[in-house]
Amino acid sequence: MADSSKKAREERRRAREYEARIVVNDVQQDRRRRDNRTGIAVLAVVAVLAVAATVGFYAAGGQTTIADAPETPAPTEAPIEETAPAETGEAPSPELAENREWTGTMTLNGGLDLGITIDGANAPQAASNFIDLSQQGFYDQTPCHRLTTEGLFVLQCGDPTGTGTGGPGYSFGPLENVPEDDVYPAGTIAMARAQAEDSMGSQFFIVYEDTELPAPGYTVFGQVTDGLDQLKAEIVDQGVTPGMSETDGQPVVPVDITGITLE
Repeated sequence: MADSSKKAREERRRAREYEARIVVNDVQQDRRRRDNRTGIAVLAVVAVLAVAATVGFYAAGGQTTIADAPETPAPTEAPIEETAPAETGEAPSPELAENREWTGTMTLNGGLDLGITIDGANAPQAASNFIDLSQQGFYDQTPCHRLTTEGLFVLQCGDPTGTGTGGPGYSFGPLENVPEDDVYPAGTIAMARAQAEDSMGSQFFIVYEDTELPAPGYTVFGQVTDGLDQLKAEIVDQGVTPGMSETDGQPVVPVDITGITLE
């Protein structure tokens, strides 16, 4: 009898322990579920805050726009553009051109003579600038540093440094005598410039084949009246040393202005 009573007590004890383990397990499972729900809620809040912060950043102007970006200096590789030189002087008065046509000769490499006219009536400021620099001897022994042979057909000259960055120490504007149809016929002499329309200096270009250039365009101040075929044969047809591209760089045959006479 005692043995059966002892056995019954042992069974009741085991039953209580089993029930206790079940309760503990249920409590642990509930705790895990609560923890998981809390974690998900925290992550959701973090995500919402992150989105809100991002929206606030862009709405407040934190995003860098093109308009906010620093301005890029005028690239010398762009069609006909030169880098604006340092300002150390002033352009001559447009009255120097006397509101008339000037005639003369531009000599390249000591023997290639180009007959030229300078239009002091329709481009008085640019004409006066070219006349003044020519009379000073500014252009003597300066190189024609750039030749382009595809789409843009020009020989660019007038930079004493030969780099596309040099000038007379001043700049001027506005544009004058710009072709209304954007076409620059063969023989045109026009002022090079940087992006700004008042950034002209000493550099100019000679168009050796009809070329179309977009507005706002370039100041046309002169014309080659003789020698263009010789220029093409002796300089252009000899090719270009690749620079900005395969068809834009220094002429294979070095070109220097060796004299300009005007009257």
